[in-house]
Amino acid sequence: MIEIPELAVGGLAAGTLSAFVLGGGLLRARRERARHQDEIRSLRSELDATRGDLDRATAAFAAEIEHLALKRLPAEATRSTHPHVRVPGPLGPAGAGTDAVLDALRQAVAAERKRVDAAARAGMRGTTREIQAALYRLQDVLRGLQQRYDDPELAQTLYALDHENEQSLRRAQVAAVVCGAWVGLAREESHLVDAVTGGQARLVGYHRVQVLHHLEPGTGLVSHAVEPVAIIVAELLDNALRHSSPDTSVVVGLERAHHGVTVTIDDAGVGMAPDERETAQRMVAGSEPILLSELGDPPRMGLAAIGQLTRQFDLSVDLSGPSPYGGVRAVLLIKNHLLCSIDPVLVPPSAGAAPSTRQPAGHEARPDRERPDEGLRQHPAAAPAPAAAPGVPPADGDLLPQRRRHSPLQGAQAVRRAPAPRIPARSPEESAAALGALQSATNAARQAAATEGNDPR
Repeated sequence: MIEIPELAVGGLAAGTLSAFVLGGGLLRARRERARHQDEIRSLRSELDATRGDLDRATAAFAAEIEHLALKRLPAEATRSTHPHVRVPGPLGPAGAGTDAVLDALRQAVAAERKRVDAAARAGMRGTTREIQAALYRLQDVLRGLQQRYDDPELAQTLYALDHENEQSLRRAQVAAVVCGAWVGLAREESHLVDAVTGGQARLVGYHRVQVLHHLEPGTGLVSHAVEPVAIIVAELLDNALRHSSPDTSVVVGLERAHHGVTVTIDDAGVGMAPDERETAQRMVAGSEPILLSELGDPPRMGLAAIGQLTRQFDLSVDLSGPSPYGGVRAVLLIKNHLLCSIDPVLVPPSAGAAPSTRQPAGHEARPDRERPDEGLRQHPAAAPAPAAAPGVPPADGDLLPQRRRHSPLQGAQAVRRAPAPRIPARSPEESAAALGALQSATNAARQAAATEGNDPR
């Protein structure tokens, strides 16, 4: 039987041991709690830091979005029409991904500009066709009045009105060409000098143009190249006349080149700055389409029309060289495949065309092919040559060509034998020649009234 003191001692020992066990657990719990509190404080610090970084990143991104919307996007949209405008960059690293937005905007603006430009061109094509038709009808009325009345003063007034109408037709035609319309005229093969003279006759101040014709007589243009060349020459001459003093001349030279024929136009005007020359060369080259919004306000369509025609008809215009007179030199190259040969005797050039300074091929063996009246001027008293046997050349090379013996009127021969008088500058004869050139261009334009309705477009 266990005694009570021993039992008390055992219970006391067990209680002590339990107290030690409980105390150790409590101590460990306190340590765990302290560690957890430290971790919580650390996590709270990191969360606060993360929240601060997130707030700063959010503020930076919001600033980038505002900068993109208020500064960069408007600048990018403006640069589509004004390439010199500078587009600001992003404010910081947060805006690195916004460049894709600018690229998408650039593509969208370009597509929209092309769509709007196509709609504007279509509207202008319809308007210019109606204007051209009305001007052609007015031209027919003026022609009828010219044929009906013989009064010199009235005829002079009608010619002046016809010239004004021709200028309006040229402007409407240029606008139509810029908008992608057909040139409007289907013409036959023509002497190149006639195409140049026809372009000259469409301008104010045409009397200031001096044409130096150094080509072989009979150098012509194929039918589909006649009107484009006349339009290009008219626009180049218009620029030269507008940007040079009224008391100066514009010199046009027709020369043979290795790849074709060149029409060189030199003026004594103010010239062009390098950037203006670069822009003008880009427009006349026709290598890339020109939008109507790029032509200025009011739009200057002459160079754009030249670029449209050079691209369509395989022509070439160069404005890179200065004129020897201090102005601008424009060179139109007409390639060989657009040229043809026309018999100058069977189909002579117009009366107002500049004569050629070159002798035709075989001139020595065939004196009747070049300036048949020259012998009459040299020998005013000579009589018509008698008929020779077929294939036998004349005994004297200075005798008149045989075809002159068929002249029906002796009086006409006597007039031809008289030496040509020396006429002063801007005499009535010269004015008549200029009016003849104008009439030649008018006759060519008259044919458009019948062909306008058959426009393939």
